[in-house]
Amino acid sequence: MNQSMEQSSGGATIVGKGASTAAGPGPDVMAASTLDDNPVLSSDGHDVGSVKEIMLDVRSGRIAYAVLSSGGFLGIGDKLLAVPWSALTLDTDNRCFRIAATADQVRNAPGFDKDAWPSMADRVWASSVHTHYGREPYWSNDTRSSDVAATGAIPPGGVDAPEAGGVKL
Repeated sequence: MNQSMEQSSGGATIVGKGASTAAGPGPDVMAASTLDDNPVLSSDGHDVGSVKEIMLDVRSGRIAYAVLSSGGFLGIGDKLLAVPWSALTLDTDNRCFRIAATADQVRNAPGFDKDAWPSMADRVWASSVHTHYGREPYWSNDTRSSDVAATGAIPPGGVDAPEAGGVKL
C-alpha cells in the first residue's frame, strides 16, 4: 500500500487521500451516521460485514466500539460483533473500513444477537473483545476514566472530553 497513514492515539487509523482532498469536516471529524453501512474488509481482503453502530463511552467521551453486522443476508441471520475502534482503519480511497484481523478471526469472534446485546460497560467482557483483536483496551491508559468506571463518581474537575471543531463536547 503506497498510501499515507495517520496514526492516532487509540483511535482508528486513516489511510488514503481523503484527508487532503475532502471538502468539509471529513475524514478526521465525521458524523457517526455517515459511517453506517460502510463495508469492512479483513486483512486478507474479504468482506466481513458492515458498520451498524458506533458505540460511545459516554463518561470518557471516546468511541469504544464499532458494531459490525456479519454473516447474514439482508439482515437475516447476521451476527453482531463489537470491534475495538482501534482495530479499524478508515480507507478513504475505497470508502470502507479495514480491520486488523483475518476473515477467520472475524468469523470466530465473540458475537451477539440483535435482541441480546452484552453489557458493553462490563470490563471483563470488553477485555475479552480487545484481547480477541490483539488490542489494548481503550481505557487502559486513562486513570481518570477508570476511576469513574470503578466508582461511578466524576472526579473533581470532571472527565476530560474530546474537542470537535474547537468546541469541547
